[in-house]
Amino acid sequence: MSETHWVFGIHAVDALLQRQPNRVEELWLQHGRHDQRMQDIQQHAQQLGIKCKIVAREDMDKEVDGRHQGVMALSKPAQTLRDRDLKALLDGLDGPPLLLILDGVTDPHNLGACLRTADAAGVNAVIAPKDNSASLNATVRKVACGAAEAVPFIQVTNLARTMKELQQRGIWITGTAGEAEQSVYDADLNGPVALVMGAEGKGMRRLTRENCDYLIKLPMAGSVSSLNVSVATGVCLYEAVRQRLLAAG
Repeated sequence: MSETHWVFGIHAVDALLQRQPNRVEELWLQHGRHDQRMQDIQQHAQQLGIKCKIVAREDMDKEVDGRHQGVMALSKPAQTLRDRDLKALLDGLDGPPLLLILDGVTDPHNLGACLRTADAAGVNAVIAPKDNSASLNATVRKVACGAAEAVPFIQVTNLARTMKELQQRGIWITGTAGEAEQSVYDADLNGPVALVMGAEGKGMRRLTRENCDYLIKLPMAGSVSSLNVSVATGVCLYEAVRQRLLAAG
């Protein structure tokens, strides 16, 4: 893995400047872009003492495979967060948390896709076991399209213990399983929720399942028995988003 890589897109770069500015070595801004969000990012970077370069769009297009939206940051590799970082993150939240727990997702493409969906759905953190998960490698970052920089990814030493600690904080743990009786569309996903998604094929591990408060399933009308974990994650998270938007009026 290279020492530095490009983080691109307004949201991803802004999140990086807000949360881990020490990782940014240089900021590229597209020539001719003068909208307010770009000006805010440039001003913030300059206040942090980060070098800013005005670059032609064609040159930016050559560097990344994806929509850069006129802003790119040359960044040092992300640090994977640990147990203590989760506690600090939860202590700092203003509203009820929405968390995503990935149990045994070892494919970096699936992890990247889940991070991308988690970012879009407003998830506060993605949690995975330290010894049974893909890490934040170059493939994950590419598939995530900047979300790996925006969403805290926390690998914990003991997932079952972490789930119990979340429950002690009043967070309801909702796991997904094909044999569950309740549909995702009938579940209450408002309030403080941690959604657990298991690995493809195997699903959640036994101990993980036993530590869930509720189990839900996705209705399957066709011949296949399950969905890709990143697709299933998207369905469940956006049902949570729908319910929260309705509750907010």
